[in-house]
Amino acid sequence: MSEFDYDLFVIGAGSGGVRAARISASHGARVAIAEEHRVGGTCVIRGCVPKKMLVYGSMFAEELGHAENYGWTVEGRSFDWPVLRDFVNRDVDRLEGLYGKTLQSHEVELLDERATIAGPNTVKLASGREVTARYILVAVGSWPMMPDFPGVEHCISSNEVFHLEEQPRCLMVVGGGYIAMEFAGIFNALGSEVTVVNRTDRVLRSYDDQIVERMLHIAMGRGIDFKMHSQIRSVEKTDDGCLMVDLGEANKRRVDQVLIATGRKPKTDGLGLENAGVKLGEKGEITVDEYNRTSCPSIYAVGDVTDRVQLTPVAIREGHAFADTVFGDNPRTVNYDYIPSAVFSQPPLAGVGLTEAEARREYGNVKVYSSDFRPMKNIFSPHAERGLYKMIVDETSEKILGIHMIGPESPEILQVAAVALKAGLTKQAFDDTVALHPSMAEELVLLK
Repeated sequence: MSEFDYDLFVIGAGSGGVRAARISASHGARVAIAEEHRVGGTCVIRGCVPKKMLVYGSMFAEELGHAENYGWTVEGRSFDWPVLRDFVNRDVDRLEGLYGKTLQSHEVELLDERATIAGPNTVKLASGREVTARYILVAVGSWPMMPDFPGVEHCISSNEVFHLEEQPRCLMVVGGGYIAMEFAGIFNALGSEVTVVNRTDRVLRSYDDQIVERMLHIAMGRGIDFKMHSQIRSVEKTDDGCLMVDLGEANKRRVDQVLIATGRKPKTDGLGLENAGVKLGEKGEITVDEYNRTSCPSIYAVGDVTDRVQLTPVAIREGHAFADTVFGDNPRTVNYDYIPSAVFSQPPLAGVGLTEAEARREYGNVKVYSSDFRPMKNIFSPHAERGLYKMIVDETSEKILGIHMIGPESPEILQVAAVALKAGLTKQAFDDTVALHPSMAEELVLLK
């Protein structure tokens, strides 16, 4: 008989936690996982998956807008927000079921209740029951940050936006990150009047300046209003349910909804980490070593709760590496170099490696190759929107340091380009590759 109830107890059934649980179980570990909300975590339930589906739904407005140029006649077209909302939420239900079946098929015990840490090897469940485990893995993710101003309780976060009763006719989005830009694009495309409020003059700080500038130009051309160097002072709810927003201007702004998208923080509050001496960083994140181990030898953490790289594929890799290391007799770490990322704005942008500014600071002399073009698809559109691809290369070695792009299907194209950076290829490798014509991707091998 083991001295512990389980070999592994996972707190949080998101992407990282589920991967860690099932791989650990496949290595022969006795595993339990606790989830207080819904299996699937932020990405599946209230993040990238349903948000991408809203992006797809909103893109029909642009496609239908110039369908006649393709020879199509679409009569009586209209949009019904509840239909799209309910379709998306039904698919979230489907995906949650699949995640549950995955755990079940690997004989992982799923506990539908909150769990907190009571000691180095002890977990306390919301029901009051305590269980023990040789190892505990914390994979509770992150949570939207809400600023402190009068009336913030009338605002919503990205958690609630998927369940709005009605589509807001006038929406204010607060923030300058990818969540803010994506929801601004979604509701703008669906016909809402959208204003983005940002406290600085920069949005999407981790992306290449030139690419972001192009995105802003296109977004403003599509009707999104940007209020830079602005902050909400207060929000008041009127008798008719609308919101009056004070931005410090002469007149308050009247909107239907205020969406706060100012970032996410590790969800460590009330988790009981102090009971096991687990150290936290300045932002409340769990600090871990390269093998995901915390300051308590029996407790590990993966995913957004560590605030290393807040991306679902990274959490999945961390969870897998943890399982192989602890239960698979195969110590592994995650390499965080050349992680591709994208913003599903309209059009989307994507990047991997160093931006031009970062490359100049780190390498000094660099070469920048680019292609500024109008995608063939946009010839049928009344918007004269242009795509932009950039490649940053070390002047001495010709090694590619970064690739950045904006235009239709950019994330799909960048995924393959990221392989080239990971492999350490040079610009010559792209020059030697025959173009696939006609395509947007061919611009990558024709850069000048």
